[in-house]
Amino acid sequence: MKKLLVVALIGLFALSCGSKKKIVTKKGKTKQKTETVVVVPEPASETELPKEPIVIPEHSNLNSTEIYILTYNAIAMDEMRKSKIPASITLAQGILESGSGKGRLSVEANNHFGIKCHGWTGAKIYHDDDKSQECFRKYKHAFSSFEDHSEFLTGRGRYSKLFDLRPNDYKGWAKGLRAAGYATDKRYPQKLISLIERYQLDKYDDMVLSHKSSKTEVTQADVSIHHKVVKGDTLYSLSKRYNTTVDVLKRLNGLKNNDLSLGQILIIKSN
Repeated sequence: MKKLLVVALIGLFALSCGSKKKIVTKKGKTKQKTETVVVVPEPASETELPKEPIVIPEHSNLNSTEIYILTYNAIAMDEMRKSKIPASITLAQGILESGSGKGRLSVEANNHFGIKCHGWTGAKIYHDDDKSQECFRKYKHAFSSFEDHSEFLTGRGRYSKLFDLRPNDYKGWAKGLRAAGYATDKRYPQKLISLIERYQLDKYDDMVLSHKSSKTEVTQADVSIHHKVVKGDTLYSLSKRYNTTVDVLKRLNGLKNNDLSLGQILIIKSN
């Protein structure tokens, strides 16, 4: 009996002295975790540009073709000065052949014009075209592709008649390229003309011609800010916004009057 009493007492003692779990009720608002996403644009690489990089507005609404034009217009103008090939034609061909710089040949080989090997001794890339795994030229820099495009057209006799055309006759060039066998697509001239007129690429021809003998040529460093015209924009309002003048805007964009079109891409001189 004494033993049972002792066991009972020990049991009661253990229950009263055992560890207790405390329930804590936290009051107050639950903190929500917020994440800040910082997007850092990649710097322009040597494989893309030989000159100063283009500055695209952070909240730009430009499409890939418009960005392509802003990136390579200065190179196309340089080639026009050297080879007499209209900058508008070079840009339109680059857009069409490279898919606005997004095609495999332009991305992996810096080949913006789909030029095949044809005795090429440099680096090569193989790509399905008219036939399976055809040989295409591969360049270290994108601007080398533009230079080779100029050499391709100036170095072959079948294109010689094109250089008798007026330097800003983009329609004649578009039709002449197809007639000389540059492309088999019957609609190739219309495709080039459509791109030129839609994106007003002929203004780059006019810029080259108007600065032909001037030392103050528009360089890529000058063309560092661009603006896409929206409803309500005028040359005067834009001149105030970007701290420049109406005359400068008209000169940089080859404008003969103050008229603007919605969606038009204007070159703005950087400060």
